[in-house]
Amino acid sequence: MMTPDQSAWFAETFDTLVANVGEAVLGKDHVVRLSLTCMLAEGHLLLEDAPGTGKTSLAKALAATVQGSHSRIQFTPDLLPSDVTGVTIYDQNTRQFVFHQGPVFASVVLADEINRASPKTQSALLEVMEESRVTVDRVSHPVGRPFMVIATQNPIEQAGTYRLPEAQLDRFLMKTSLGYPDRASTVEILAGSAERDRTSRLGPKITTQAIGEMAELASTVHTDDAVLDYVARLTEATRSDAQTMLGSSVRGAVALVRCGKVWAASQGRTYVIPDDIKLLAEAVLSHRLILETEAEFAGVTPRQVVRRILAETEPPAARF
Repeated sequence: MMTPDQSAWFAETFDTLVANVGEAVLGKDHVVRLSLTCMLAEGHLLLEDAPGTGKTSLAKALAATVQGSHSRIQFTPDLLPSDVTGVTIYDQNTRQFVFHQGPVFASVVLADEINRASPKTQSALLEVMEESRVTVDRVSHPVGRPFMVIATQNPIEQAGTYRLPEAQLDRFLMKTSLGYPDRASTVEILAGSAERDRTSRLGPKITTQAIGEMAELASTVHTDDAVLDYVARLTEATRSDAQTMLGSSVRGAVALVRCGKVWAASQGRTYVIPDDIKLLAEAVLSHRLILETEAEFAGVTPRQVVRRILAETEPPAARF
């Protein structure tokens, strides 16, 4: 169980990381907190938004905040799976095959415009996301810990892209979007327009070892059976809803609990409350839903369905 002193340290450290990322991504405190929650829950993040909203800047700022290795893969239609995972090459000097690591061997991996690569290359990345290791020529190579993939995709420009299947979207712990900044933040961005890359001035604030310790600490946050029952009822409601063809799996419910624990710790609490689940449900569950055709034609979005289910599902008023 997490102690009050540990939760206070966790919340203070979390706020420090948010402030550091916030120097590069202005006016998006909530999205930054969601992204760091995803990192400390040891999951992967999908950023989907219009061009020029700062998706890449957020991913680079998160990578710069962690004192570990980070890499960037620019996904293109001609990118091969071996360009991501690595390849075995014959060394004439030693007369042996030597494995050369790909860019996926890093603490934080930025997969920029993931929907531009072929399904085969997408699958190679999604496999290592799930397994945390790369298998080449029947030899497994662990990618290390922590390991986080931050993928970005542009939903507007679909020409020459390969949409991520829903089954593969389920591999991402969380999906969120930045949206456009408010006017005050826009003015601040324009005032510093001479600085092309705001993330270049960010220094690391935490080591990869400390990230692992925070993740372990967050897993000890207490979650009452009443809250677990609430999560189960929410995910069941997504499966039985008239507007969904496929709802959230048990993996989605587990992801919601994991994120809830990190969010509670970031608020200085040693226990999860229903409001934590409410706040995170949209980012954790919406990309796991497949809507009925009629609902899609009517303009209904998965986020709207999750919001309605949250409104219709009664949260627990007391512990079991």
